[in-house]
Amino acid sequence: MSKKLSAVEHIKTKSDGLRGTLKESIDLDNHTGNVRPDDETLVKFHGMYVQDDRDRRVERAAKKLDKLYSFMIRLRIPGGVINANQWIATHEISEQFGTGTLKITTRQTVQLHGLLKHQLRPTIQAFNTAKLDSIAACGDVNRNVIVSSHPQISAIHQQIYEYADKISTLLLPKTQSYYEVFIDGEKIYERSSEADPLYEDRYLPRKFKIAIAIPPSNDVDVFTNDIGLIAIIENNVLKGFNIAIGGGLATTHGNPNTYSRLGSIIGFTDTEEKTLKAVYEILTVQRDFGNRVDRKLSRLKYTVDKLTVEGFKKELESRIGFEFEPERKYTFTERSDRFGWEKNHQGKWFYTLFVEHGVIKPDQKQFLFELAQLGISNFIFSGNQNLILGEIEESNKSKVEALLSQHDIEKLESALRKNSMACVALPTCPLALAEAQRYLPELVTKIEPILAKYELTNDEISIRMTGCPNGCGRPYVAELGFVGTGPEQYNFMLGGDRLGTRLNTIYKEKQTESQILEDVDVLLGKYVIEKLENETFGDYTYRAILN
Repeated sequence: MSKKLSAVEHIKTKSDGLRGTLKESIDLDNHTGNVRPDDETLVKFHGMYVQDDRDRRVERAAKKLDKLYSFMIRLRIPGGVINANQWIATHEISEQFGTGTLKITTRQTVQLHGLLKHQLRPTIQAFNTAKLDSIAACGDVNRNVIVSSHPQISAIHQQIYEYADKISTLLLPKTQSYYEVFIDGEKIYERSSEADPLYEDRYLPRKFKIAIAIPPSNDVDVFTNDIGLIAIIENNVLKGFNIAIGGGLATTHGNPNTYSRLGSIIGFTDTEEKTLKAVYEILTVQRDFGNRVDRKLSRLKYTVDKLTVEGFKKELESRIGFEFEPERKYTFTERSDRFGWEKNHQGKWFYTLFVEHGVIKPDQKQFLFELAQLGISNFIFSGNQNLILGEIEESNKSKVEALLSQHDIEKLESALRKNSMACVALPTCPLALAEAQRYLPELVTKIEPILAKYELTNDEISIRMTGCPNGCGRPYVAELGFVGTGPEQYNFMLGGDRLGTRLNTIYKEKQTESQILEDVDVLLGKYVIEKLENETFGDYTYRAILN
């Protein structure tokens, strides 16, 4: 007897190409700020999540009011690069709709929060005019493809960056429902043109994430993705890619069947054709073998472990029609962003702006708007939630410097703060058990005097926090990781390495702020005394504290 499919599987197959009753939800249901229950699932495939202000739930319930529903919209920007005109459009759209805040995600894109239901169409139409979209930015499909963001790490960065768009385009759903529901209004697309050999009518069992790393940088945390491509470069020539499969971080508190997993390298491809074929067919294996019964066990990592790495590889090779070559050598030496000014091999300048947890502050937003109006740079989102101002000619560098000074943008920040990352969490994320984005800056402020005491202010220790165990802020590959378990309580994680190639583990469970600060003080005190030469904090805790 076959097991019962999850409810989401039925919603997808009967959705008429992800249309559902979205038109009716938006056009007719004026009694609520939400969409209909099945449409809550479908709207994700179009790059949106239904949220509500959890800070106001009690107040509104007391008044017998519906929750204060709103929507988050996330753009699809493969490789994370937009031009000045697109930045201006994004700025103006964010000012007109939503909360006015732009949030850079950990996957090289931006999201807007607080959009009301009647604002969805004009928002998406405005983005469409700017040649931006949110197709497949969420949902059980391939999400935004990310790539190492600093052009100066390789003379052939542009060539590798272009793979992000090639892969994103290859893996886009064929349905035109996004345009039909949100842009073209009355136009009805022919269903015969929407046959989808990749996703069929089932789509994938769960979300799917792909990253491309360009050594020596692992700023994309390549092994935390369902597919990780590692560019192999010799004498400034791209030889191909090592391919890793089965990375993923999300767990569920109290469910021992869930776990974090880093990707396993299964081999090397030496041509674009082979690389794209392998990527495509990894998705078909996941489509056909992934768990569609229990969504908590449906990511690729569980499929890989069910089939075994070798079993998955054998099935994959039967679909692609060739065998992988052995893994090629590579070295990661950095994961942080390169802040301030850097020049690439063509003599063009890049300025990396620190954006704490991706929340663009009002003074930064105004600076960026004025810079975009000059039309002298592009805008590159990093996987670390920062923003790179790129492709700046030598003759224009002084104009950027003048704006930086005028808006007092450059601040002296500790290395810990610059290497911090947090998910959105409260008040809008429905999954959050604790604070993250609103709280981590405060926690870092309280840790900074401890760092100063031990002369570690410039030590680039990574610290990451999420409000729940789903791991959007990638806390499981941090040197100091905090995973929310309840209000003002976190699992304290230690032992991750600085380069994102080793998972951390739980050091102590359900810790309060005072307990965290006390432990951090003790651990850093031991570290400065007991560390080996050039030993990072993560390597020290892995060696001396956890083992």
